[in-house]
Amino acid sequence: MSDEVFREVRAVTEIPEHLLNRSKARREAASGESSSDASPAVAKPATPATTDSAASPKVAPVAKVAAPDPAYVVAAKTRRKIPFWAMAGLSLLPIWAFLYLVALSPEEKKVEGPIAKGIEVYGGCAGCHGANGSGGAGQVLYQGNAVKTFPHIEDMLNFVYNGSQKYLSAGLASYGDPNREGGVHTLLGYNGAAMPQQGESAGGALTEYEILGVVCHIRYDLAGIDPADEQWAAEYEHWCSPESPIFKALQDGSSTFDTLADDFKDLMPTPIAVGTTPRANKSK
Repeated sequence: MSDEVFREVRAVTEIPEHLLNRSKARREAASGESSSDASPAVAKPATPATTDSAASPKVAPVAKVAAPDPAYVVAAKTRRKIPFWAMAGLSLLPIWAFLYLVALSPEEKKVEGPIAKGIEVYGGCAGCHGANGSGGAGQVLYQGNAVKTFPHIEDMLNFVYNGSQKYLSAGLASYGDPNREGGVHTLLGYNGAAMPQQGESAGGALTEYEILGVVCHIRYDLAGIDPADEQWAAEYEHWCSPESPIFKALQDGSSTFDTLADDFKDLMPTPIAVGTTPRANKSK
């Protein structure tokens, strides 16, 4: 066989070297032996040293999961809040409530002048005549009775000033209107009780303007005269209204029961002399 043919046959039948090495390595691994001509191991490049923080991967902190709010907290958070501008209005609510109650409350009647003084003085008369004038030890005054006895205020002022005993001492058997509806009043009354004197010079404790005040209270409050009634309008205006000129004159001492007929002769109707001594009823 020629050399050329031999090389061709060898080239065809020759086992590649890497396959032989692989087979050899497997045999050595199976027998536990090592081969001196084994291929040297290829060293891996060294990994450069790193710090602990660089070597260890950063772990993101785990977020805490908040516990759900109780139902009442959720309700409080979701409740509609009062606007800031409304707080000023709410702070005024107590004042508005007070004003509302005041508006609903009936307005008290303001009493001035003679009747105001008369209400004050009548506390000393109520023990005999009753708080509302219904009577007792003293005569009945309410429901028009005082006006039936004394159609003219001057006669009533004179009797209250002097009292029953002064009238008896003066020889008078009755007082007031002798033609009184229901009969004239005798001095000792239906139960024998006497009317005490009230005027200072007669032995009482009341001034003349206080006596006028209590008589006005009896006539226009207890007896029930209507001051707007045409029959009584002039009397009320002159004697018992808050602007009464006679009451003011008695109060400041510029007039008295003995002089007021002359002091106020220009009034219409002209007053009758009241006087401070007992006298019989005078008609106009």
